[in-house]
Amino acid sequence: MTSALLLAGAVAACDTGSAVGGAQLEPAVVTVRVLDDSDDPAIWVDRDDAARSLILGTDKHDTNGGVYVFDLNGRIDRERSVLGLQRMNNVDIVEGFRLGERSIDIALATERNRGVLRIFELPSMREIDGGGIQVFDGDDARAPMGVAGYTRAHDGAVFAIVGGKSGPSEGYLWQYRLEDNGVGVVRAAKVRALGRFSGRAEIEAIAVDDQLGYVYYSDETVGIRKYHADPDSGSTELALFGTSGFAEDHEGIAIYARDDGTGYVLVSDQQAGRLQVFPREGTSRGVHDHPAIALVPVSAVDTDGIDVTHRPLGPAFPHGALVMMSADGTFHIYRWEDVARHIDGAFPVTPPMHN
Repeated sequence: MTSALLLAGAVAACDTGSAVGGAQLEPAVVTVRVLDDSDDPAIWVDRDDAARSLILGTDKHDTNGGVYVFDLNGRIDRERSVLGLQRMNNVDIVEGFRLGERSIDIALATERNRGVLRIFELPSMREIDGGGIQVFDGDDARAPMGVAGYTRAHDGAVFAIVGGKSGPSEGYLWQYRLEDNGVGVVRAAKVRALGRFSGRAEIEAIAVDDQLGYVYYSDETVGIRKYHADPDSGSTELALFGTSGFAEDHEGIAIYARDDGTGYVLVSDQQAGRLQVFPREGTSRGVHDHPAIALVPVSAVDTDGIDVTHRPLGPAFPHGALVMMSADGTFHIYRWEDVARHIDGAFPVTPPMHN
């Protein structure tokens, strides 16, 4: 699982402090570099000791890619990081998956060059997928990239929603139900194809709001599309928003989900070096009305994947955290209170600066 290659190109993790002024949001922590090309993070919350929570981050190296595990100081956990994988793209977390008689947390990740979905038990990062679950019926052109987990509230069923490098104008995403195969290995059964695609770029970033039951994804250079996450609720598009004001690509998506149903949909405006912020609950015009309400300029460069939690992560992140990939091979960890100061009116929405 681990390798001396973890050290290649690494720099010491650093604590840069919180944002105390200026236009740009600064991270509390910058992680050690991955070997090659960082892509997407996910936050695993340790419910027994929040300060021991973990950040997972993917590396897209073609032959020695991986899912890296970091502590909240940005240091690599060499015992749990999984290397030797073939172009890992996105990663997500599902809590409370039933495996035999146990309820466990799992990490979902796409291994693009092998065309498979990978599943690991948390926090050990033990593989429980039999070496990988084939998706898109083995179609090499579909090359899995995006993934998001969804737990259905009324019965606890767990699903993975997967997007690829290419796909049709309708049914671009495939949704799979995940279950124990009876011998402690996860199996997947396709339940539907969903989602429109403009044909202009690709679809990678996917995020699910478990509590409200919606899935969002970035149709790059076009906007953010919204659907019901429950396959039994139909596949009609509910919203297309963020169609203007982006410099170029709509990238990573994360849901800042308060327990009362309010919060934010955060989207990486990749080439502009900032986040765009939309109301999670909609507006007085309707629950599917999501106008841009703030811009947050960030120090992370050319950000692809992001993740966020409103749950405390110990004394260093008492109000939760935002994690963003940065193109130098690192991940930036921001204190939520620093992000919130930017959202609360300091930076009104203005036209983007095109590079």
